[in-house]
Amino acid sequence: MSTAALTPDLQAPTGNLDITVSRAELLRELTAAQSVVERKTTIPILSNFLFEVSDEGVLTITATDLDQSLKTSCPARVKKSGACTVPARKLYDYIKLLPEGDISIKLQDNHWVQIRAGRSNTKMVGMARANFPAVPEFPGVGVFKINAANLRNMISKTIFAISNEESRYTLNGALLVLKAESMAMVATDGHRLAHIEKTGENMEVSGEKKTLIPRKALAELMSLLNNSDAETLEFADDDQTLFFRIGGRVLTSRKLTGQFPNYEAVLPRDNTKFVIVRSEDLMGSIQRVAQFADERSGAIKIRLEQNELKLSAQSTDAGESEDIIETPYNYDPLVVGFNSSYLVDFLKATGNTGEVRLEFKDAQSAGQMRPEDGNEEVKYRYILMPMRI
Repeated sequence: MSTAALTPDLQAPTGNLDITVSRAELLRELTAAQSVVERKTTIPILSNFLFEVSDEGVLTITATDLDQSLKTSCPARVKKSGACTVPARKLYDYIKLLPEGDISIKLQDNHWVQIRAGRSNTKMVGMARANFPAVPEFPGVGVFKINAANLRNMISKTIFAISNEESRYTLNGALLVLKAESMAMVATDGHRLAHIEKTGENMEVSGEKKTLIPRKALAELMSLLNNSDAETLEFADDDQTLFFRIGGRVLTSRKLTGQFPNYEAVLPRDNTKFVIVRSEDLMGSIQRVAQFADERSGAIKIRLEQNELKLSAQSTDAGESEDIIETPYNYDPLVVGFNSSYLVDFLKATGNTGEVRLEFKDAQSAGQMRPEDGNEEVKYRYILMPMRI
């Protein structure tokens, strides 16, 4: 944790803030900001929202856990500008329980904050504004515009393949690759890799720009994109920080350091044996058979023979199970093992509709799965290392 990040912003207003806001508008912004607040923190000020009000009639709300910050705002009728900090969780839970209407917020002595709404009158114990860490400002240069729907789709297709192992920190995020006419995202945990590329984009990028985005930031971005009707977002970065601006909200995230692995080297080149099946059929078969897989490995066996795909699993505790899907297949027979939950993750990400293509080389080589949807602009593939069974 850097000490610089805790340096307070001494130029901030500190007057005795006194404002009135609409409950609906305040609650909407608190909902966006509260997920960034640390639940269990050793630094008490990080459990608070920072409220800042200028004379322009805007309440700015900031939340941070030092790794991430979110800054958002809502209109306010200002009697007195100023700043204060309020316990985030307590305030959010309380505002949710108030009826619709106006809320007045007033800073009192000793950092207490009074909140009045109708006949409700509450005082919360705040903390000194001066203790709240400075949050990086959105850069004025080097800003990229990204299509919001495309980015949301890319995150949903890759985030599940990010590694959970803290020790492999360069795999704790997804790599965003921007080029002049395309953008791509890739994530891997060493056992599987999800890669999606969208062509037909118009990016002001010379060469390519690669950025590693932490999982936590991707989850936060996904939530912001799901709750915004903005068609584009702005993305920028500096040496330490990533910045995303969606509508009036700015998310910052500390960068992951280190080199993302050379994923292009593991993309299969000669998986010439393939089979096409309905996603729904494959999902049903996997889920049934996986009930009987070894609990630790989750391994199931895929056997491809003349015009049929056979899935099976067995374990000494549970018994054994087999499912057959009839489908055109005219190559040499093949038997390969995979982690069933990894297969399910992919099918869930594709929406479990339409058809998927499973491509293989042999039992020892990585398998590749992709949706058979004929979409030329969006290429999505999922590479899976086989298991010994």
